[in-house]
Amino acid sequence: MPARYTFGGDEHLFVECSDEMSLDAFFKSLSMATGIKDSNIKGVTEICPANASLQVKFNPDIIKPDDILKEVQAIEGAAEKAEPVLTTRIVEIPVYYNDPWTHETLMRFRERHQDPSGTDLEYAARINDFGNVDDFIAAHSGSPWFVSMVGFVAGLPFMYQMVERQRQIEVPKYLRPRTDTPKLTVGYGGCFSCVYSVRGAGGYQMFGITPMPIFDPTQETSYLRDFMVFFRPGDIVKFKPIDRDQYDAAVEEVDKGQFSPPIREVKFDLREFSKDIDGYNAKLEGMLNGH
Repeated sequence: MPARYTFGGDEHLFVECSDEMSLDAFFKSLSMATGIKDSNIKGVTEICPANASLQVKFNPDIIKPDDILKEVQAIEGAAEKAEPVLTTRIVEIPVYYNDPWTHETLMRFRERHQDPSGTDLEYAARINDFGNVDDFIAAHSGSPWFVSMVGFVAGLPFMYQMVERQRQIEVPKYLRPRTDTPKLTVGYGGCFSCVYSVRGAGGYQMFGITPMPIFDPTQETSYLRDFMVFFRPGDIVKFKPIDRDQYDAAVEEVDKGQFSPPIREVKFDLREFSKDIDGYNAKLEGMLNGH
């Protein structure tokens, strides 16, 4: 569909690329955001891409609203003709599923949940027709995920599952938000997985926790010295289930400054992915593992 454009106040242009979230819509949004950045439009101060939209902040004293609209519409035309190929990186994120810290937290807030009698993982497995929690964890960790946007709190990635629509996991948020979520919780809401970069309130279902820091304002973490936020739109994530011993060992490595996640640069082609999703995902995982 042609993008829909609306102005937000005097300084923002909102661009809606599609009525629904998909990898096609994400690629268009990301391509437009990249095009706006590369064009160096005078007066543009911020560009914020999301899954099926983007927002552009501009200074109306430098560029008029009608002029920024014309510039971005021209970039949309170029984005639609561009090849859906992205040079990005794939990263492995260790996850301790069903950990004691998120379990303790979710049990404190059962009155805010759709199913107070069970856990978040049990609820998610049941409503997605998995036989048990282990099968659900295998599905959550078995496919890669696209980081489509970063925000809500600093460094929090929203991740979209790279499988056919009918296989995508869907889980609603809590009926009422919690006032507490452990730092580095792996959460889920709607069709998005996420990692809570800091401790705080939240409404996503809690599946586990990762030992891997993803936000470091001090920039003392080895892989966060160039920029305090780890994730960026377009990253591909592969979750790796770990047990308590592996989690403790990883935390010790983090504390010693020795932890570094496996990262590989990859070229992602949406056309090839769409032809054979499982085969392409296996190829990506092979690249991550150095095959």
